[in-house]
Amino acid sequence: MSDAQEHPYQVDTDVEQKVATPNQGTHLQLSIEGMSCQACATRIEKVLNKKPAIYQANVNYAGETANVDYDASQVDEAQILEWVNKTGYVANIQADEDLFTQTAQDSTPPPWRLLALLVCLLPFLMGMLGMLLGQGMAWMMPIWLQFVIATVVQFGLALPFYKSAWASIKGGLANMDVLVVIGTVTIWAYSTYIWLTHSDGSLESLFAMHHGAPVYFEAGVMVIAFVRLGKYLEARTKKHSLNSIDLLLSLTPETVEQQQTDGSFQEVDVQLVEKGDVLRAKQGSRVATDGTVVDGAGWCVESHLTGESIPLEKHIGDKVLAGALVENGSLLYQVNAKGSDTKLGDMVKALSDAQGSKAELARLADRVTAVFVPVVVVIALLTFAITWWLTGRIDDALMHAVSVLVIACPCALGLATPAAIMAGMGVAARHGVWFKDAQSLEAAGNIDTVVLDKTGTLTVGKPSVVDSVMVDSGIDSNDVLQLAASVEVHASHPLASAIVRTAKARRLALLPVTDIEVVQGKGIAAVLPDLGVIKVGTPDFANLLLPKHMPKVWQVASTVAVSINDEPLGAFALADDLKADTPAAIKALQAAGVDVILMSGDKQSVVNHVADTLGIDAASGEMSPRDKANQIAELQTAGRKVAMAGDGVNDAPAMATADASFAMFEGTDVAQHSASARLMGESLMHINAAQKIAHATVKNIKQNLFFAFIYNCLGIPLAAFGFLNPMIAAAAMALSSVSVLLNALRLTRFSSPIDLPETAKDAPVLDDDAAQQSAS
Repeated sequence: MSDAQEHPYQVDTDVEQKVATPNQGTHLQLSIEGMSCQACATRIEKVLNKKPAIYQANVNYAGETANVDYDASQVDEAQILEWVNKTGYVANIQADEDLFTQTAQDSTPPPWRLLALLVCLLPFLMGMLGMLLGQGMAWMMPIWLQFVIATVVQFGLALPFYKSAWASIKGGLANMDVLVVIGTVTIWAYSTYIWLTHSDGSLESLFAMHHGAPVYFEAGVMVIAFVRLGKYLEARTKKHSLNSIDLLLSLTPETVEQQQTDGSFQEVDVQLVEKGDVLRAKQGSRVATDGTVVDGAGWCVESHLTGESIPLEKHIGDKVLAGALVENGSLLYQVNAKGSDTKLGDMVKALSDAQGSKAELARLADRVTAVFVPVVVVIALLTFAITWWLTGRIDDALMHAVSVLVIACPCALGLATPAAIMAGMGVAARHGVWFKDAQSLEAAGNIDTVVLDKTGTLTVGKPSVVDSVMVDSGIDSNDVLQLAASVEVHASHPLASAIVRTAKARRLALLPVTDIEVVQGKGIAAVLPDLGVIKVGTPDFANLLLPKHMPKVWQVASTVAVSINDEPLGAFALADDLKADTPAAIKALQAAGVDVILMSGDKQSVVNHVADTLGIDAASGEMSPRDKANQIAELQTAGRKVAMAGDGVNDAPAMATADASFAMFEGTDVAQHSASARLMGESLMHINAAQKIAHATVKNIKQNLFFAFIYNCLGIPLAAFGFLNPMIAAAAMALSSVSVLLNALRLTRFSSPIDLPETAKDAPVLDDDAAQQSAS
């Protein structure tokens, strides 16, 4: 319901060309098991994207998912799963219903392997503690026992590292597990060699406490244990703290009160509920499905979908949404949709797809990690050779080289972007903003200009007739309104709807018309039998010349003129109220340093009045859809990062042109398709919240990338020069990944409450004089 010109009744043909083309291929989302770092995700992407039948594949290491768009006529799901499985990982199709019914409790298995590693590590820690306390080797285990435990760890408990490393090498792209395996096997082999070569072959010598020569069994065990601990903490954080999907799923109750045929209620599992069943939601409980209230009344909070925390009153006939909290009252509602078919289920699926997409900033990390491991291996070899040459000590050279291998894990680099995207997407969803993908969120975080449509965006989108003027005083305005409404009922513009609503309120019967014709940017015409051609639209279209000195209300209202057989009959003035929070939202955007521009198809006098009321400096009226798109393109050429907000078909070209775009709540399907984000509430404050969340997310990504790069830039030289031993390097590597995740978690504390007044009448477009005239 955009205001393209004063009365746009036809879609610009460019709109269909820009927004009607569907995404190519069939979409498939997979869950991926076994990835250990970003290099794993990059390798899976590389394998899939080489296939001719795959349009695009994005693998999210943090989310452990893959989004694949493919040509279903060339390949099926089973073949795609086989391709992924051949890379050494386990892929499963993530169905919508499976996604909606999963629970957070079963997402992470007990860490038995980690616990066993920590048990094996404990005696080594005791020995090292004894050395720190001046006990020398007294607390250290005999070398033969060190060998046994280290061997069990190296070739038993560390087996997943070997499997991952081998699969990675077979795929042609080495991951972090290759570094861990090379480093720890080298330590084990060297220590074993020293132990055996420094004994005289006797049992007493083999089982002696020590031989004087240094062995480093404890280093290998500690590296493997610390790396595994880091992976466990990383997995826990990703699955339970960063993943907002689990939080959304927890909003629906596991059991519900179902009405029986005799009118009684029985508690049943929510999975047994069917469409058409009647359920009861009492005060303090949550609605389990989408439905319609059939009895009772109450106040429901739907902030999980709309971001608006004020309760909404529900009566018989009103819709309720799955996950809504009944704050007061008691409701009986009939189930309309359940599970993944609900709006909450749609949100979970959209969030899952969006979290699995990839931001442009992530491409930098991908390019680095693709060559990172081979480069690190070369650096480690050089470190070994140079240290041995300079010091003549092979054990020092070995420890320095292993430290380089361990400290250089690219996990923090791989987690930097997807972890922040996951957190940012979840926060945005809780504030009623559904970003289409990671690129959309990234683009919204960089905007410096917001272009706003007027009708349906700044205003409530329901104009009303506030005045009328007839060409001849003998003409009854109700007769003209009846003719106009009979034609306007075939149009979808808000002005047309206002004419029809007014006619119905006055109990005017609509007349049958034929030969309906829409004239782009002008109006609509139809034939009324026995009377002639009725035209409804702009004054020019209806051949009406309005007097220059009209009441002030006409200067700030939209005009709909009516003619019959090109003979003008009269015109109606229609005005629209601003949404209640529009002034506050505009001020909030401007306070954040965002330039606000108003572009509307309405006449310039109306646009100027709205702009003056809201404090918007740049405002253009009488703009066609093409004009809006062209002006946005000019702003982009000047270096601006532009976002467009609208809700109508005619906003689609401008939304497609902008760097980021927001479709208003209950906007047209075309606008929803064109937009990079959907706003799930009527409040304009959602745009402000979206901009702030996106900006905070982009800032968080840059912080993570900076930290990850600095960590490796500092850590590798320190390890090469011997300032870090393998144990400290392993601990630092694990902490680097966890620190990136913790930084991303700061986004989840973002709060921007979007509370709306109960009515939207507090900020009318008309000034006091105009309001008095319209009331009269």
